[in-house]
Amino acid sequence: MNRPHQGLHFTVAALALALAGAGITGCTTTGPSAKADTVVANDQMETNVDATLSRLYEAAPSSRQLVERAAGVLVFPSVLNVGLVVGGEHGKGVLRVGGRTVEQYAHTGGSVGLQAGAQTRAEIVLFMTPDSLAKFRASKGWTAGADATIAVAHIGANGMIDTETAKQPIVGFVLNNTGLMAGVSLQGAKFSRL
Repeated sequence: MNRPHQGLHFTVAALALALAGAGITGCTTTGPSAKADTVVANDQMETNVDATLSRLYEAAPSSRQLVERAAGVLVFPSVLNVGLVVGGEHGKGVLRVGGRTVEQYAHTGGSVGLQAGAQTRAEIVLFMTPDSLAKFRASKGWTAGADATIAVAHIGANGMIDTETAKQPIVGFVLNNTGLMAGVSLQGAKFSRL
């Protein structure tokens, strides 16, 4: 009487072992591919960050000196803003300290008001003091306006950055396809470490 029951246990055990083996094999064959994809994505991000900074220097040549003086530079090459009355935005970027990438961040935000469609823009946030950078890095989710104010740079007709803006502890730039955007605010944008 026990023989049919034992055969069933053996079959179930063999099937479980086969599935476990397939799962292990699947994990080992996707591991290197996932790592390669991550390396490619990181390389692409670095290329996009460099291109975004180049666009900034072209639009406002005096911004290069600010970037060089900054304790930290947060760059989002592409922030997508989508909305129809209620909007949302999202992007990925990196924090550079001493010219090298130290962390990756996500940018999220929302808005309510007259809007329709989708647009992308690039955002650069300069932490001009070690204190402002330390507070940003210590936070679990940093929101512009609530945790600190980002002074969006004003560029004069001569292409120079307004001296009052340049004196602020945190300075921001926003670029669209045509160059620097004027009259924009980064208030409410949330930055979270990935």
